[in-house]
Amino acid sequence: MRDLRIVFMGTPDFAVTILKHLVENKYTIAGVITAPDKPAGRGRKLNQSAVKKYALSQDLHILQPTNLKNQDFIDDLSALKANLQIVVAFRMLPKVVWNMPEYGTFNLHASLLPEYRGAAPINWAIINGEHKTGVTSFFIDDKIDTGEIILQRESTIKENETVGELHDTLMYLGAEVVLETVELIKNDTVTTYKQPESEEKTAYKLFSDTCKIDWNDSIENIYNKVRGLNPYPAAWTTIYTNEQEITAKIYKVEKEIIKHSDAFGEIITTKKSLKVAAKNGYLIIHEMKLSGKKKMDIQSLLNGFQFSVASKMA
Repeated sequence: MRDLRIVFMGTPDFAVTILKHLVENKYTIAGVITAPDKPAGRGRKLNQSAVKKYALSQDLHILQPTNLKNQDFIDDLSALKANLQIVVAFRMLPKVVWNMPEYGTFNLHASLLPEYRGAAPINWAIINGEHKTGVTSFFIDDKIDTGEIILQRESTIKENETVGELHDTLMYLGAEVVLETVELIKNDTVTTYKQPESEEKTAYKLFSDTCKIDWNDSIENIYNKVRGLNPYPAAWTTIYTNEQEITAKIYKVEKEIIKHSDAFGEIITTKKSLKVAAKNGYLIIHEMKLSGKKKMDIQSLLNGFQFSVASKMA
């Protein structure tokens, strides 16, 4: 049985849960690598990553490199004398880093590789209307998310599930898979296999344009996009009403499949409801945030905001 000294690399909440599971299972964490503090908010106060906050609470050794190839960082990392590195929601590593420990460096990715390689696999699985996804542990190589697979676990995507809900499901499933992977490495019983060839479904980084709703698209695709971006970064649209252009983020929705003759993007309101016409149906909006306002349920929004006749989204 191997005596493991682990360096953990990660930044967001997703990674915290996995690091916490390692700590609670009494693994030796020689160091934690996370993103540098960044200014945030109106006061531009330095904001610590979720992983850093947890690492501080556990009195773990922390490194926050800006350049992973910097020799000072390489020396500091080497001085930790880790024999295993675990990466969860971090950056692409140079070979000098991932090749350092004796027992390798493995990554946990929130998809069933080789599908959805890239930065936003949970979002894209929902946006593309998938019915299943999962998590994969694999040894890192010199390309992005291409290394040999250690373990995979599947998870069903429910019809109405949002990315926030699926994120949490995969986070806990991922923690289990990381622990299983570490046990295999500790016991020197790891077997790996090459990723199968497939027509890649990519999970590239989300940008503002990616998140804009196209009201000429089908109601199914629009519905999937909204839930695949809820709560973050959120699908958005421009509202044209009362001779104004207002940017709005859309959160909780449902779809109504029905033939109609309304123009795509047309807004239909009652005193308590709002829906928008699209191809083969309507998107019924239950929660929305107008620019400069707080997120509101639709009835509360309609109590204080009146849409003009012929209002539309585009």
